[in-house]
Amino acid sequence: MSYESDRINEDIAARLHGAAIRLLRLVRREDVAAGLSAPRLSALSVLVFAGPLSLAELAAAEQVRPPTMSRIVDALVKAGLATRETDARDRRAVRIAATDEGRELLEEGRRRRVRVLAARLAALGPSEQRALARGVELIEQVSRG
Repeated sequence: MSYESDRINEDIAARLHGAAIRLLRLVRREDVAAGLSAPRLSALSVLVFAGPLSLAELAAAEQVRPPTMSRIVDALVKAGLATRETDARDRRAVRIAATDEGRELLEEGRRRRVRVLAARLAALGPSEQRALARGVELIEQVSRG
């Protein structure tokens, strides 16, 4: 690659990074309605999409120490959004799983965030919407590695 293409790629990456942060801030405002902190929502999301996990697995997925994750899980269990279950294969092990209420809360939050973004997209013209749709395809491609 040439210096020029490297510079262009870095500029695109910096702009994409900034836009991603602004979009996350925009939609996170909707998460306040769920009444959960960002770390609790994030842990719940991992449980919903990854299925039951041990505390160590969940802590690793969230890049926090197990004692920190233990406090997060305590709060999720107390709120009825997660359960601690004995592992069927190893009765000494405990797995943490999202409850139906936890899955519904996460899905409702996703619907609220999507509505916010859809309202912003509605302000764009058809050609801009098509261009953005193509851009999203490329972002998905880049994000998959």
